[in-house]
Amino acid sequence: MGLALLEREVVEVETQVDELAIDFAAGRPEAMRAAYERHSSLVYTLALRALGNSHDAEDVTQQVFVSAWRSRATFDPDRSALPAWLVGITRKKIADSYASRTRSRRDLDAVTTIVEDEPVESVDARVVDSVMVAAALEKLGSPQKEIMHMAFFKDLTHATIAEQLGLPLGTVKSHITRSLKRLRDSLEVRDVALG
Repeated sequence: MGLALLEREVVEVETQVDELAIDFAAGRPEAMRAAYERHSSLVYTLALRALGNSHDAEDVTQQVFVSAWRSRATFDPDRSALPAWLVGITRKKIADSYASRTRSRRDLDAVTTIVEDEPVESVDARVVDSVMVAAALEKLGSPQKEIMHMAFFKDLTHATIAEQLGLPLGTVKSHITRSLKRLRDSLEVRDVALG
């Protein structure tokens, strides 16, 4: 008697599964919910075993059911059982996840290589440069030193500098041009000496 009851339950489950597959293929929303409730643990378990990460397994599970629902018109309940069809989609989504991981690792490796290849100027080198620029500015003399200080440290316009110092605008511009050339030349000499 117990065996007959078990066989009847198996037939009922198979009938429910077949009805679910037909309803799913027909696009009935309640079939989607039922398919998720019945088969999401299977999909999740396969993804978790393959990917080894619960977050990735959850993502794959969601992707599988979204993909299955969108492509339900291609599902034929007479040719394949719904769980088997979902397993096929799961395998594809797992492969996609591996490919994405590989691309991410490759991109990260490329960025890391680029960053490691770029020399990082030390704080000491920047301090030395600041001291050298300050020393070069001190050598300029008046009014070039004042003009350069106003232009680059106070960020004043050429016209404002000319007005504050009582100099013609052309004279201020000439002083800035000549002073920049002298600074560049003195810093180039320093770089050659250190290089």
